[in-house]
Amino acid sequence: MVDQASLLMYIKNMLGDLIYINGIIATELITITENLAAMRHGEEFLAKSPCIEEHNKLKKYIVNIVKNYKRIPENFLDDLEKHVLKHLE
Repeated sequence: MVDQASLLMYIKNMLGDLIYINGIIATELITITENLAAMRHGEEFLAKSPCIEEHNKLKKYIVNIVKNYKRIPENFLDDLEKHVLKHLE
């Protein structure tokens, strides 16, 4: 029989991994949406849109959610944050 504490740690780690993966998917989908809008309407449309600021806030919020639940290994968090914030430049 599996030790209950071990099972809970396994589930906790698995959920942390899923949150990390979903964070990547969410931030990339936002970027894909922006890219498609730019292709369809032009860069000027996107530059004037209030959505960019809102998307940037959402991306930062997503990174913070991931930080709350995925603590180890730290380099994964750094990589995600660098990648997501690079899109904000």
